[in-house]
Amino acid sequence: MITGEIYQSKIEKLTNLGLGLARIDGMVVFVDNACPEDIVKIKITKVNKNFANAKIEEILEPSPHRIKPFCPMQKICGSCQIQFIDYDYQLELKKDIVKETIQTIANLEMDIPKTIPSPDIKNYRHKIQYPVSQTKNSKRLLAGYYKPASHEIVNIKYCPIQPKICDDIIEFIREASQKYNITAYDEKKHQGELRHVLIRHSNYNQKCLITLVINNNTVSDIIKEFSHAIFNKFNEISGVCVNFNQKRSNIILGEQTECIVGDEFILEKICSKVFKIASETFFQVNPKSAENIFDYIKNFIKTNYKTPTILDAYSGISTIGICLSDIAKSVVTIEENKKSVKLAKESLKVNNIDNIEIHSGDAQEYFKNEKREFDIIILDPPRKGCTPDSLNYALKLCKGHIIYVSCNPATLARDLKYLKENNCNIQSIQPFDMFCHTYHIENVAIIKV
Repeated sequence: MITGEIYQSKIEKLTNLGLGLARIDGMVVFVDNACPEDIVKIKITKVNKNFANAKIEEILEPSPHRIKPFCPMQKICGSCQIQFIDYDYQLELKKDIVKETIQTIANLEMDIPKTIPSPDIKNYRHKIQYPVSQTKNSKRLLAGYYKPASHEIVNIKYCPIQPKICDDIIEFIREASQKYNITAYDEKKHQGELRHVLIRHSNYNQKCLITLVINNNTVSDIIKEFSHAIFNKFNEISGVCVNFNQKRSNIILGEQTECIVGDEFILEKICSKVFKIASETFFQVNPKSAENIFDYIKNFIKTNYKTPTILDAYSGISTIGICLSDIAKSVVTIEENKKSVKLAKESLKVNNIDNIEIHSGDAQEYFKNEKREFDIIILDPPRKGCTPDSLNYALKLCKGHIIYVSCNPATLARDLKYLKENNCNIQSIQPFDMFCHTYHIENVAIIKV
């Protein structure tokens, strides 16, 4: 097999990275923008030792599940990798990916139920993070997502997976940046001021929190004026903040944020509870799908326990713990992000909750030093999952069930394998569609200790 050669093949399945899988003379070939059951001509773009990459030259016979994407930018924007597949089939494919991942990595043969759909499949994304750049001649600001496998920005004027107000705000920022002589960050030269624009949008009251990430450690008068102009333009904006990030890295946010005008948070409502969310705190991008997850967890606990004690680890702003507080005897939450801890404590006051302890610190260290046992431990770690030590400590503290919430099937499978080897019973795994039209999958695993 040689780069540049063209072959005809049928796409067998979708991989966990959203690529179609074909085989040429027994060799696995990963194909961009391919749907299972497509019959295609593909052009080899790269040959590796054990696999190759390819792109579609011609669709000879489209899959019955292939549809026209509702966004005209789908192919060149790296955000919605599988929007060309009908939604019901997306849910089936995600279920299959979870099943295969769990079987391959954890050696677990399990019936995986159909992925629970998102209540909204358009305008569902309530957190937007746009990198920015600048044209060479006109110096106009570009803002959008990166093209796949590149750092070339697609200038997004309209994105149907986010609320329209976000498009309007970004367009105003593009236009006003010239008036205020705002320069965009050049990552190669490490020059220019504005690196990213972040928007948090509330599904609860439709308010927006804007955060300008700048390549500086102080706020200039121009940035202050620019922030006020953005704030004054839209009634929907609750506040404009500036985050300082001078690092040569792909990390979006720096460690310090300053509120320039308005509030430093927005309010969101889930499971009849109100939460304060800041720019640098974790919160699910799809609030309605998140509510489905929390209701699922709550229903399991109500069915199997009466006023349990609960430990909510990697808790962010204590969203899960707060949602479960009305069916629990007591809840303890642990989170290392200090701003999240601060906002979680404020949310307790907003919701008049008095049975939650909120702790700041590393989850593993907290597990190590905690002496109390809990009926239920909620684990909701980042994509990298849990360490073996964290899982060991959690097992010692848990006398009932571990409920593991994961956005990465591979690390979930790895951790479930470890728990299984330590005599746990993996009772169920339920996929949820948090990120419609992408290959990402959220899962909730119920584990009996």
